[in-house]
This record gives sequence, C-alpha cells and structure tokens, in this order.
Amino acid sequence: MTAVTLKSNRDFSRIYRSGKSYVSANLVTYVLKNRKNNLRVGITTSKKVGSAVQRNRCRRIIRAAFSAIDAEPRAGYDIVFVARTRTAHIKSTDLLVCMREHLKASGVIGKL
Repeated sequence: MTAVTLKSNRDFSRIYRSGKSYVSANLVTYVLKNRKNNLRVGITTSKKVGSAVQRNRCRRIIRAAFSAIDAEPRAGYDIVFVARTRTAHIKSTDLLVCMREHLKASGVIGKL
C-alpha cells in the first residue's frame, strides 16, 4: 500500500490536537484514525533540529525507515512523524526499531 502525503497545515494541526502521541528519544509519532480508506503520512522537522542539511537528513531517515517496515500498515490512519535532535545522528535501521514500536502500540501495524 502506498501512503498519501499530508501537506495541509489544517491536517497537521488536527492530528496534533486530537491524535495520540508516542514519544521516544529519537522520534515522536502522532496517530489519528481518519474516515478515508487510505494511509496518510506527514513528516515535520523544526528548526530546533538544526540547519537545513540536518533537517533534510532527518526527513530522509524517517522516509527510509517507514519504507522499510515489513508489516503492512493498515489503511484509515493519519500519521505524523516529528524528528527530534537525535534523529539526524542515527541510521534509518536504528530509527526503524522506534518507529515499529510506535506503530504497533497504536495499532497501525499488527502485533507480530
């Protein structure tokens, strides 16, 4: 299943306000059920993370980790991944562990 990219500020604000958050040292994940039959994913990095190069690296790492998830994510969810300062200094395989834990806890991927 391919994920649709979240782009509008209204969607991000709604997910921050109403979604459930899962926090670790490397990543924050917000998950909210949607009424659509697709999976929508957004990535945010604030200027606190660092320069533009570091913020882009964080986004690349998060995208790589999400694409490497072996379990099929369920449709009907909105997910926002928020990079933290440590995200720029780790590999996508390390981030994949955190991401998998967050998505299992939220029910987006099945319990393996």
